[in-house]
This record gives sequence, C-alpha cells and structure tokens, in this order.
Amino acid sequence: MSENSSEQQFVTFSLGEEVFAVPVAVVREILDHEDAFKIPHGPDYLLGLRDVRGQGVPVIDLRLKLGMTATIKTPHTRILVMDIPLANRSLAVGVVADKVFEVIPFQLKDIEQAPDIGVQWRSDYIHGVVRREQGFVVIIDLARLFSGEEVALDVTPSRKFATA
Repeated sequence: MSENSSEQQFVTFSLGEEVFAVPVAVVREILDHEDAFKIPHGPDYLLGLRDVRGQGVPVIDLRLKLGMTATIKTPHTRILVMDIPLANRSLAVGVVADKVFEVIPFQLKDIEQAPDIGVQWRSDYIHGVVRREQGFVVIIDLARLFSGEEVALDVTPSRKFATA
C-alpha cells in the first residue's frame, strides 16, 4: 500500500464534458438519482432533501453551484452522498453528478494548481488539476465550495462573503 503522503484516492465524475474529483474519504455512498423533497425559497442549486438511511440530506445540483447549466437527468445520473469536514463539524450533502466513473489514485506530486484564467466557476473552489491522457481532472475543494455564503445549508453566519 502506498504511503499516505505521496498518494490519495479520489472518486471521479462528470459534469457535462468536464471531469471532476473529490477525495474518496468524504464519499459515504453513491446512489441512483431520485427526485428530492423540494424546500421552498432555497437557492436554485438546492434541489431539496433526500432520505439517506434515516437522515435528511440536502441535494445540490453541482452544475448550477459551479455556474454551469442545470443537470438533465439520464440513466447515468448519480448522487454522491458526502460528509464534508468543515470548521468544527461535518456537513452531510448529496451532490448530483452526470456520471460517476471510478475511484482512482493520484500522486500528490501530479496535482497542479489551478491556472489563473477565465473559467465558468470560481477558481477558489478548485483544489488543483491533474493531467490525464484524455484531458484534465479538476479536484474540488469541498470545504471552500460549501462554506461561506451557503446559509441554506449552514447555520453558521458567513464572515467571508457579503450577501447580495
């Protein structure tokens, strides 16, 4: 087994044509897509709640959260249920992915910083990118993505962003 300091396991998935990854350690399970119980007045990316083994878990359309077009459900659409470590707690959230590919190890030395160029999503949510033969894999910084202005998901007041 590889040393933890040189390699980390990730779950890869697609949003449209782009490939993203999250650490396998935060993924609780991967579920088939089912419509969520709608929550009135939530942000557009909050699809609602889903019962996951007796726990109400908010379901997020990650495409909308990242500034992309809304997910169109297909037979490949999945929900990654994750426990995301935040400051002093863990946030349970379901994230909709167009397709889940695999669990894959990335060498930490191969994870590059995100280039500072114009992209569809805010680059501070990108932990890094990994080059592969078929393109790049974007590793999402989940703590940054789900902290700050997410008052619908997080009861802790935001200190980082002003509300618009």
